[in-house]
Amino acid sequence: MSGDSAPINLTNHFLIAMPALDDAIFSKSVVYVCEHTQRGALGLVINKPADINMAALFDKVDLPLNRSDLTESPVFQGGPVQVERGFVLHEPIWVDMGKDHESLYASTMVIPGGLEMTTSKDVLEALSGGAGPRKVLVSLGYSAWGEGQLESELSENSWLTVDADPRVIFDTPVEQRYDKALSLLGLQSWMISSQVGHA
Repeated sequence: MSGDSAPINLTNHFLIAMPALDDAIFSKSVVYVCEHTQRGALGLVINKPADINMAALFDKVDLPLNRSDLTESPVFQGGPVQVERGFVLHEPIWVDMGKDHESLYASTMVIPGGLEMTTSKDVLEALSGGAGPRKVLVSLGYSAWGEGQLESELSENSWLTVDADPRVIFDTPVEQRYDKALSLLGLQSWMISSQVGHA
């Protein structure tokens, strides 16, 4: 085996923080990876609520929120980059364009095999009017890794990785998301200590 292995692509995966990752934002975090290329990676932390809920956020942007299912939902701390900006992770909302699919919103990243992440205000306006995606997570800020940075953190055993399951994001209570993501690997938190050895 040569050292030139194919680059890993963790798009539409969860990064699960190992216990040794002792960082204010990333400790015990689960990150949904929206994009991972050779240039770096971008993701949203899905289990760290900010001190603001959806009703308060919509109030701040001068929109009513006519979605009773969302008013008490927390807004999340998606990461340390652009913390004043909203990022909306949601189920795919397609406009059928014949053989091509397009997102319904102006500025949307369509995540291959996964969800969509929208940064334009039109998705908030749709939610405000009582429409929009049914399954949604709103974060302020995002997480980013430069070229080779995430790969380096993986080699240092900072993160476990697993294929993302939308049910962890949308259907699991916030305080259970870390353990639920670990369970996708057949693990429980007591099994991973901060003293990771190499067998």
